[in-house]
Amino acid sequence: MSADKPDPAEGATGGAAEGAKATAAKGAAMAREKLAQAKADAAKRGQLPRREPRRKPYGRSRDSGDPRLFGSAIADLLADRGWERPAAVGGVFGRWHEIVGSDLAAHTKPETFAEGEVVVIADSTAWATQVRLLAAELVKRLNQELGDGTVRRVRVRGPQNGPRPSGGLRVTGSRGPGDTYG
Repeated sequence: MSADKPDPAEGATGGAAEGAKATAAKGAAMAREKLAQAKADAAKRGQLPRREPRRKPYGRSRDSGDPRLFGSAIADLLADRGWERPAAVGGVFGRWHEIVGSDLAAHTKPETFAEGEVVVIADSTAWATQVRLLAAELVKRLNQELGDGTVRRVRVRGPQNGPRPSGGLRVTGSRGPGDTYG
């Protein structure tokens, strides 16, 4: 073929590629034109596009109205009010059966925590004795849960049946020794 005449196969692909480039250039020019028009319209309304970045930097620079994760909100509330230790103690009291085991938890329950002392109530004198024997282990286990030095002593109380009535034993409605001997 001669150099004057282009190859028909070459012209078809070459012309299509040039046409695609021309169309892309027209589209880009049109997009720039529309963007400039939108910016001009926004400027007339007083709504200029943002200059600051959309994402906020990481950290604790949230506005008070922004939503927060529930766990972090509760942790901040406990810290602000000084309720961290009472909440931890309440958590331990709530998980008593996990901490001391199911056998001991079936017969004991924690009653109070004050000034490093946990008061535990046992349902029988035998279990009260058992808890007294395990008091050092119990202090160690509670300190693992609450932090070292939080619990210094475990005080155990047996069953609370009230005071025994004074005097001899009597049967309701009895008339004294005459009942028994005739």
